[in-house]
Amino acid sequence: MSQFKGQARLPKFAVPKRYDVKLKPDLVSCKFGGSVAIDLDIVADTRFIVLNAADLSVSAASVSFTQSHSSKVFKPSKVDGFEEDGILVMEFEETLPIGLGVLDIGFEGILNDNMKGFYRSTYEHNGEKKNMAVTQFEPVDARRCFPCWDEPACKATFKITLEAVPSELVALSNMPVSEEKMNGPFKTVSYLETPIMSTYLVAIVVGLFGYVEDHTSDGVKVRVYCQVGKESQGKFALEVAVKTLELYREYFGVPYPLPKLDMVAIPDFSAGAMENYGLVTYRETALLFDDQHSSASSKQNVTITVAHELAHQWFGNLVTMEWWTDLWLNEGFATWVSYLATESLFPEWKIWTQFLDESTEGLRLDGLEESHPIEVEINHAAEVDEIFDAISYTKGASVIRMLQNYLGAEPFQRSLAAYIKKHAYSNAKTEDLWAALEEGSGEPVNKLMNSWTQQKGYPVVSVEVKDQNLKFEQTQFLSSGSQGNGEWIVPITSCCGSYDVRKSFLLKTKSEILDIKEFLGCSIAETESGSSCNKNNTVCSWIKINVDQAGFYRVKYDEKLAATLRNAIQNKYLSATDKFGILDDSYALSMARQLSFASLLTLLAAYKEELDYTVLSNLISISRKLARIAADAVPKLLDLINQFFIGLLQYSAEKLGWQPKPGESHLDAMLRGKILTTLALFGHEPTINEASRRFHAYLDDRNTPLLPPDIRKAAYVAVMQRVTQSNRAGYDSLLRVYRESDQSEERNRVLGSLASCPDPDIILEVLNFLLTSEVRNQDAIFGLAVSSNGRETAWTWLKDNWVQISKTWGSGFLITRFVSAIVSPLASFEKVKEVEEFFKAHPNPAITRTLKQSIEHVQINAKWVQSVQGEKDLPKVLKELPSSKY
Repeated sequence: MSQFKGQARLPKFAVPKRYDVKLKPDLVSCKFGGSVAIDLDIVADTRFIVLNAADLSVSAASVSFTQSHSSKVFKPSKVDGFEEDGILVMEFEETLPIGLGVLDIGFEGILNDNMKGFYRSTYEHNGEKKNMAVTQFEPVDARRCFPCWDEPACKATFKITLEAVPSELVALSNMPVSEEKMNGPFKTVSYLETPIMSTYLVAIVVGLFGYVEDHTSDGVKVRVYCQVGKESQGKFALEVAVKTLELYREYFGVPYPLPKLDMVAIPDFSAGAMENYGLVTYRETALLFDDQHSSASSKQNVTITVAHELAHQWFGNLVTMEWWTDLWLNEGFATWVSYLATESLFPEWKIWTQFLDESTEGLRLDGLEESHPIEVEINHAAEVDEIFDAISYTKGASVIRMLQNYLGAEPFQRSLAAYIKKHAYSNAKTEDLWAALEEGSGEPVNKLMNSWTQQKGYPVVSVEVKDQNLKFEQTQFLSSGSQGNGEWIVPITSCCGSYDVRKSFLLKTKSEILDIKEFLGCSIAETESGSSCNKNNTVCSWIKINVDQAGFYRVKYDEKLAATLRNAIQNKYLSATDKFGILDDSYALSMARQLSFASLLTLLAAYKEELDYTVLSNLISISRKLARIAADAVPKLLDLINQFFIGLLQYSAEKLGWQPKPGESHLDAMLRGKILTTLALFGHEPTINEASRRFHAYLDDRNTPLLPPDIRKAAYVAVMQRVTQSNRAGYDSLLRVYRESDQSEERNRVLGSLASCPDPDIILEVLNFLLTSEVRNQDAIFGLAVSSNGRETAWTWLKDNWVQISKTWGSGFLITRFVSAIVSPLASFEKVKEVEEFFKAHPNPAITRTLKQSIEHVQINAKWVQSVQGEKDLPKVLKELPSSKY
């Protein structure tokens, strides 16, 4: 039997066609029993049947294989499980006959508390704590509920029956109920058979729920289920779901394949949401929206998450990746399409501009030497969890956006619809998608895209002007400042002095020189002029490459071009997306030590009258990161630097004020909270004082108009800035707010604020609080964002509590968040050694990739700190920059 150990995939000698699954969950003892009858097609001579099972006890006596046409029964001579591989091997005395048969297996399991497989979640009803039973099978955990061929390509149909369900509870699965039989206080619930689908999409939920309901115009019943009493908070997601299903029906040219769609809010849930076919499960914060206590960003998060999960009903569920190597086909696509849907539902949110926040996340991770290609080799089930990351989601979505931009929206949509029709109820690989797009557009898509999906990283394109020629040169961008050796086919787009004319070409080699006049139809001004272009557009004052940041690459301009763009930003000639791009690329180049810290600060000064949400949002996260580097590199200048950042935000802060204005935009509502939070973090006294005043009004009256949801986080962070071991009142008050709220969003807001405290002793208390039963396991990660002063404390805490953390979170992807949140902000070479030594002594294969990436972040920070220390002109530059008027 040992020949089956350690293999990436199951052997191919038996193919499952249909599962008849019976489960009997006991919500009191938190155990379940069950049986499965699997219609199998034996396609090769074998004495073995090998399938997946984990954490299940299988009774060998219950296992049999019955040949269909002769009814001959084969009993295995040996049944053995290999837990580390999650497989179950059955050995038979004689070779099994080729053809159809039925494999019967009885089993028992535990409703675990690891938020994967068949697990328990807890909720309160009338003051009493109760259990619900929930499944989470993606990526490889259906095997923890029933023995199965737990690989995406092994599609089959599923007939599910739940037995001994307490009659007052709601019991849901992928399909509508076909029959419900009452038996005293219990009921048996059977469901219609599913279409052909993968095991990771099978789902079951049993608990006490209320719901709201609606229908699409073609009769699909849509419901949102949540805890009893919270039903009204499901209305917004319900509305989004109905509209989104109709939109996708048009866009993909294929109707939603099932008769119903249920969406359920689960109190304990490790991911954000899960696209189970016809039964989508969510964290409460990703599905519920409360008019009184939810923020604008929460409304946006619910919209994008619902749109993402419903996109999967086509992209992932109807057409499924063949193996986890192509996970990006699912996640990159659902991410991109969710923005398309959100743009259609709420055009005023400018969601494609906000998409740049997603792109940046992908660019940041992919700038690491420890990144991975979009199409990533997966050699064992244990490796799958770690690739649900910014490469599969956001780089995936970004290269799709780049490709759609290049091919055009209409041919792109037409080709997608053809791809879905061709591969419906089946599996596909990346090359199948390229083939469909190639056929629909006539462009060599395969050749264009392989460099983006089969190698890791991306290029930085250097642009310089020499004698009215433009020289483009690509090299692989690495945040470490090292030289990579990748090469790409890069779609270069450019504008000169205005957006009226855009020019593009494909950079297919290392470098290319173009005549500016021939390429752009203008020449670049020899001096910096105030105007954007002269009258007849023949001499232009600026050139922008990668227009609207549609391409997944960075641009490095020569000094002259960079100065003209700084001028164009100051004079408000550029679009928000281009201002974002220049800012983000410059920040990345500074991190890679290709642009001085002083030059970056000078560029930031050009943004002091910025009002666009997405640009300011990035400016804020960049300034926070720069303040951290400055604190380590030039602590004596930190006060000056903080004053400069406060000055940068003053204009927008004064425009927005504290109080929401009647009829103001969604984006302004989101921006206000971000700006005020950041001013508080930079120690801006007037902001902290006002926040404190409003917070105290809120403590007295939770419905006060002085602290609407959009600025609560800002007030909480401001309050924590003044908390110390000897002045704990603010901390204790926030814990009270946490304990008194039953709203997940509000509790997460508090958790996300506590560790911003500058006092390391308080931070230690906060971190210990995360490990108590007062914080759900799914939510502990929100409390890990510690202040600069708390990094050392957090690292010591992680080491001291590693055994408990590994035990509690070690079997899912949440443990990777502990490592990245606490290790990545460190910034010295000594720390690199410490981290390496500690994890060498405490190895955990589930964090291998994350640990390497986090250590690389520490090395990048340490080199950056060293380089800033070497900038002799920094004090002089700082004194010349405009700073806060307070």
